Amino acid sequence: MDHNTKSGIVGGTLLSTFLNVSWDDILFTIVMASIGAVVSFIVSLLLRWIVKQLKP
Repeated sequence: MDHNTKSGIVGGTLLSTFLNVSWDDILFTIVMASIGAVVSFIVSLLLRWIVKQLKP
């Protein structure tokens, strides 16, 4: 397969993907990623505190 065909396939796929993604989906993804990051940070702090409490 030559470079023009690969470029056409990749370009068409990306363009059709971007046209089918709504702003609601993007906003939802941003909100869920933010919530996930905050929860992950809190759990890591909690686990660090628990490990310190268990060490003699």
